[in-house]
Amino acid sequence: MSIRSRRRARGMTLIELILSIVIIGVGLAGVLVAFNQAVLHSADPMVRKQMLAIAEEMMEEISLKPFAAAANAAPAVCARDTYNDVADYNGYATAAGICDIDGAAIAALATYNVAVAVTVGALPNGVAALRVVVTVTHGGETLTLTGYRTGWA
Repeated sequence: MSIRSRRRARGMTLIELILSIVIIGVGLAGVLVAFNQAVLHSADPMVRKQMLAIAEEMMEEISLKPFAAAANAAPAVCARDTYNDVADYNGYATAAGICDIDGAAIAALATYNVAVAVTVGALPNGVAALRVVVTVTHGGETLTLTGYRTGWA
């Protein structure tokens, strides 16, 4: 190999450099478009997690109540402070946001709503059970959480 061809092979010409920058730029633009599409709805998982947290909180509140108790007075608006057993939650629903147990509206959760359905049944071994379905809505999204409370005690 001659000295002249060895020197020529060592570097890049201006045209090769510009062409490589253009190719890298087009590739990077394609990756950024794909990345933008992937994170376009990145707030949706946060809404879904919030809906799940509301449903889990309500399910835990209901599950901690006795299986059956004496009759009670109906609460005001969306308060649940007079509920004394699981069956009291049947038909509970909010239409103007989430409230705490005393009925005070939680401003940060004003766009969410919750509904509860409690149905009576029995397990295959004859133990009385209540099926609790908590449904949380936000805009057009719905999340349903189902649990069971037994009267085994």
